[in-house]
Amino acid sequence: MGSGPREAHRPWSAAVQPDAANRRPRRMKTPVTSAAVPTSPLVLSLLATILLPAAAGAQGSEKPVLTVYTYDSFVPDWGPGPKIEAGFEASCGCDLKFVGLTDGVAILNRLKLEGANTKADIALGMTAELVPEMKASGVFAPSGVDVSKLAVPGGFSDDTFVPFDYSYLAFVYDTETVKTPPTSLDALVNGDPEEKIVIEDPRSSTPGLGFLLWMKAVYGEEADEKWKRLSKRILTVTPGWSEAYGLFTSGEAPIVLSYTTSPAYHIIEEKTERYQAAAFSEGHYLQLELAGRLATSKHPDLAGRFLAYLVSPEVQAILPTTNWALPVTAPATPLPDAFARLVQPAKPLVIPAEEVAKNRKAWTAEWQAALGR
Repeated sequence: MGSGPREAHRPWSAAVQPDAANRRPRRMKTPVTSAAVPTSPLVLSLLATILLPAAAGAQGSEKPVLTVYTYDSFVPDWGPGPKIEAGFEASCGCDLKFVGLTDGVAILNRLKLEGANTKADIALGMTAELVPEMKASGVFAPSGVDVSKLAVPGGFSDDTFVPFDYSYLAFVYDTETVKTPPTSLDALVNGDPEEKIVIEDPRSSTPGLGFLLWMKAVYGEEADEKWKRLSKRILTVTPGWSEAYGLFTSGEAPIVLSYTTSPAYHIIEEKTERYQAAAFSEGHYLQLELAGRLATSKHPDLAGRFLAYLVSPEVQAILPTTNWALPVTAPATPLPDAFARLVQPAKPLVIPAEEVAKNRKAWTAEWQAALGR
């Protein structure tokens, strides 16, 4: 989360993540010398008769490649990508290829630039507030997936995008450093300037955009002034979640913008409750992660099957402990007990996507001016 969700909860810096395109080892080819190649015209004719049909058959049997743009933390071995890839390839007769980008907003930016020339069949990791903008781009096609029975806070209805997980934004803090965590957004804004925080950039990151909307949802026209006040606490603004969380876990800052579900990673994988999410009295902003099929996909049927696979019980059981986000339908296995100990927001905050589409540019400019960026 971005995952997220979206980018949801990625426990390492992007700098150490492997490139998805290079995960598979390459086979070495045996060199053939000119002396080993027959030169007799009769032999060459016979070889052509035998080998050309075989080569044609081999080309015809090549697996189709289904390319998925997603955020960088979805792709590594510790992310959900490899397990989802193995599960889908077991039945699709295809080669599923993930391409990791910075974050959810960056995925949309890339698709706008590439337009009809994009190599992507699927884009995965954008969030619900971007739906009007994504539809206006003209690069997506209807999903063919029924989303009416998915369990999404506040509900979700759309014929193009498929929700696959969700979480709530939260500020995660180091209990060994922060003795009095903020209990509200106002306490964060007005807190000690010497106690630094790390946040993500709303121009490239879905949690960064989510925080921009969180501030606007709580403060409205006063958001500009609140950003200026908060800027004194901001150590840095990163392009995506992975960089921000990496700075946090390496001790560069004691508080980071992340998700209510992030502590589950540390509880389950590291057996520690050192890192906790602060519960805010004003509520927490909801981030619903989406996937969509590109209109230019050369494999629309496969793309549709993949979207349906994302909301299958099998994948919904994978996401909570790899993407560290909440499922949108019943997973094949129950959630680990650690999820019951997380912050449970009593008041989900959401700004209608249509309002976001009309104001995102102006609100981002307001943020830039307030932070001097």
